[in-house]
Amino acid sequence: MLPQDPFILFSYVNTQLRDNFSSLEAFCKETGVPEAELVSRLEKAGFQYIPELRQFR
Repeated sequence: MLPQDPFILFSYVNTQLRDNFSSLEAFCKETGVPEAELVSRLEKAGFQYIPELRQFR
């Protein structure tokens, strides 16, 4: 289960991408979270996914 707070979610996802996954797609596949849903949740909090950096900013 992913954190509900968007700022904690932001930190958690970026840490997972940095340490354990080669892409957002791989993270979403492993966790079972729809990629579009995750991106939407973080965009609503003001974060954008940067594929070249493999992180949200």
